[in-house]
Amino acid sequence: MGRAEERRARQRGGHRAAPKSRRSQAPASSPAATTAADATTAARSADGATVVGGRSAKAAKPPKGRIRRLFTWKKMLGTFLGTCLLGIAGFVALYMYVDVPQGNAVALQESNVYKFSDGTVLARVGKTNRESVDLAKVPTEVQHTFVAAENKSFYHDSGIDMRGLARGLFNTVTGRGTQGGSTITQQYVKNYYLNQDQTVSRKLREMVISLKVDRRLTKDEILAGYINTSYYGRNAYGIQAAAQAYYHTDASKLTVQRGAYLAALLQAPSQYDWTAATPLGRKLVEARWNYVLDNMVKQHWLDAGKRQGMSFMKDAKPKEPKGTPGEEGQKGYLVQLANQQLEDRLMKTQGMTRSQAEAAVVERGWTITLNIDKKKQAALEKAVKSQLTSKLNPKKRKVDGNIQAGAASVDPKTGKIVALYGGQDYFKHWISNATRRDYQPASTFKPVILAAALEQNATTQTGKPITADTIYDGTSGRQVLDHGSKVGFGPPNEDHVDYGPITVQKAMNQSVNSVFAQMGVDVGMTKVMDTAKKLGMDTEGMQAVPAQTLGSMGASPLEMAGIYATFANHGNKVTPSILKSAEQKNNSVDIPGAIGGPVISRTAADSVTSVLTGVVDDGTASENVAGNSLRDGRQVAGKTGTSDSNKSAWFTGYTPDLVTSVGLFGEDRKSQAHVSMMGATGLLKYPGRVNGGTYPAMIWAAYTFGVAGDAKFDLNTTQGAGVEPTQTPTFSQKPSQTPSNTPSSAPPSSSAPPSRSPSQSPSQSPSQSPSQTPTGTPSTGLPTGGTPEDPLNPDGGPDSGQ
Repeated sequence: MGRAEERRARQRGGHRAAPKSRRSQAPASSPAATTAADATTAARSADGATVVGGRSAKAAKPPKGRIRRLFTWKKMLGTFLGTCLLGIAGFVALYMYVDVPQGNAVALQESNVYKFSDGTVLARVGKTNRESVDLAKVPTEVQHTFVAAENKSFYHDSGIDMRGLARGLFNTVTGRGTQGGSTITQQYVKNYYLNQDQTVSRKLREMVISLKVDRRLTKDEILAGYINTSYYGRNAYGIQAAAQAYYHTDASKLTVQRGAYLAALLQAPSQYDWTAATPLGRKLVEARWNYVLDNMVKQHWLDAGKRQGMSFMKDAKPKEPKGTPGEEGQKGYLVQLANQQLEDRLMKTQGMTRSQAEAAVVERGWTITLNIDKKKQAALEKAVKSQLTSKLNPKKRKVDGNIQAGAASVDPKTGKIVALYGGQDYFKHWISNATRRDYQPASTFKPVILAAALEQNATTQTGKPITADTIYDGTSGRQVLDHGSKVGFGPPNEDHVDYGPITVQKAMNQSVNSVFAQMGVDVGMTKVMDTAKKLGMDTEGMQAVPAQTLGSMGASPLEMAGIYATFANHGNKVTPSILKSAEQKNNSVDIPGAIGGPVISRTAADSVTSVLTGVVDDGTASENVAGNSLRDGRQVAGKTGTSDSNKSAWFTGYTPDLVTSVGLFGEDRKSQAHVSMMGATGLLKYPGRVNGGTYPAMIWAAYTFGVAGDAKFDLNTTQGAGVEPTQTPTFSQKPSQTPSNTPSSAPPSSSAPPSRSPSQSPSQSPSQSPSQTPTGTPSTGLPTGGTPEDPLNPDGGPDSGQ
């Protein structure tokens, strides 16, 4: 074989062999060549692979592919360096192009106009409260509180935080929420030179201007500009206005403790305003206050020993607000909720933080039209006054000074908040009782348990479907069972009344705690809380435990109105909205619809509505709702609720076209602690207890029957008081013994509906005759009148349940 032929043979074998040295090559006719050829042939026949030069083609390296030739390390490095050069060139060009604009912080201050749904003006808010002060007049320790709170590296940085800026740009481009990590210089630039818009172009301008401002101004000048242009809540812009608004003093007289509070406010001014804050808001701002002071110690700006002796309540608790003209009466509560919902919308659509959103809304020239119906708002205020506040006399009865009322009214078909009652006067009580979530909704939560049971097609411990006709054991204090084992929870009924065998319908009518505690375990408390969340309850941090069946969590009248509006709207989610439109010069905010898709089935929702008509016609609300002379045949569904120790009382009810939740709360005027309402207005009935069936139901009826139409419920269900019974009641559990059908003590007069004769047993529904024989008997729990161990009620007093 010649050299050319040998070379072609090697190429056919899979690759081009490296040339051999002349010394190792032998003539084709030599014995060495013949031996090599024979060895190659033997190797090929042994494993089926072509062997070239003693190596198999299987082990040969494949030729470089097109991708490998394209992405060589040299080309990749060149591309990276080119990109960097282009980026640097672009930044240089941007730096040369963008100038520092004229400051516009004062020019941006403009009154907001708030309107009723019909376009008439509700309020005009926006008298600018601003006064700049020289930094030299602000104590050095107070200056340091702002640096410790917002930007510890302020005195050493170049004016920007590259990592925070990159994160903000990425979040803006990808729509992943709010930006964090801005320096004090960047925040000053936003406040004074730019605006709060969250766009890529605005962020790039912010970066360049911050760099230039840091070069042109001293750190003290930047800090002075920052604390004089920031928004602190209470319509206060700048540290001097904030010192006056929160402590009624000048900025020059602020202590480090008070300065730390003002610095902490900047993260979320309205949420952290101590006077109007929720319990959670108070915890957060106090934690923020501690964070600021601890950072000052780390930076050696505050002595550690001095820090140890500081107390928020003693040294930094702010004073009552003075109030802004235009927000008196109910107006302030309406403006507050409108601002909050607009801020929430800006945070969601433009990626703002809470503080940025507040600064973008308050006094920025918005025209905000609310869904509030002027006539319904007036009617609600009138109902509260005629049925409650006109009867309160704090001089005669101390408890009367502790009564707070809140209410929210929602159109279930549109989700519009048509009326709201936040308290007697925004200037006298800054916390809105319509939106506060620190009181228990009590038995108004029971319909949620039933909704979960119906939605999940849940069964009792013995496998019987849970329906309006299912019979449970209504023994007070009966220990809840989970397939034979006790779960350590046995809530008493109101006044420890034993109802014996009782249908779910009747248990809802009379608000029997023991029945719904067992039902919650039968359904599964996780499923109950999941249903509550779907219906609109904020369940974050709530434990799925049997005690929640008593409505022991916190909720607001507005929250409960939304949940019941979802029932009224056949299971379609209703998220109550006060905003109709929000416009600002050439800018408008898209307001989403308040009605969503189904979160529970129509059958489940309509069945709950049907059952709740029985509460009105033959239950705890019968006296002051069903028996109200203004009812005029209107169909009504609803539920009463009264919390432990009578600290709150509720009635949440609805007609087909209007849902309203009314709550009464016992609040100490000075400490704002939750207190009992027993004996308020000199009430001697029930005895002295402010039940949900008393003043809350009276306010609800006076308002609703004056403004609601006469529409009829369109129910897709075969269950509940709203329809004729279609099945024989079934027992929930096999009995261990037969209890008496007569309660051990007479029920309170408030729970005896007019339609029941004195001889009728509480265990019988209106559709049952006394002689009707159940198909079984329920099991009994604790002895009659026994006091169970209740982790939420250690003193043994019963949760009212009504």
